Amino acid sequence: MVENVLLFLKPKDDVSFFYDNLSVQDGLDYMKQHAFTSMPVINKSGEYVGSISEGDFLWHILVSDKPTTQTQLSKLIRKDYIPACTIDVSLEDLFQQSLKQNYVPIVDDRNIFIGIVTRQAILAYLMKEAAQIEPIVRKEIEKQNKIESA
Repeated sequence: MVENVLLFLKPKDDVSFFYDNLSVQDGLDYMKQHAFTSMPVINKSGEYVGSISEGDFLWHILVSDKPTTQTQLSKLIRKDYIPACTIDVSLEDLFQQSLKQNYVPIVDDRNIFIGIVTRQAILAYLMKEAAQIEPIVRKEIEKQNKIESA
């Protein structure tokens, strides 16, 4: 089994994300165009500041009296929604976090956003591992059954 989150990492260069100073309208247009349901948000220094979902945009539109062109995305970020993990996170903790969210943002020790690990990447890896282990387990079960029936 792998022992490093880097093997699952989709690097920042391959990830769509928002800058926190983008307008709500521009963010909404981008999400609509690309059919995303949630995206990471970083500041101009590259630090992860949170993630924004379609629901965040909807609630803003429903309750805000400000035009979407005058509000920055940073105002929509919910505390503790899609928290990041550090690059040295254990695989157990990474897998546990992925049960709660579709992707896990990964940051370095300075909170600089370096990419995401998707739940899809983890599931694909686990399916591959299971396929490799299944014949071994099956053989052991057959061996045990022969011993017990003798």
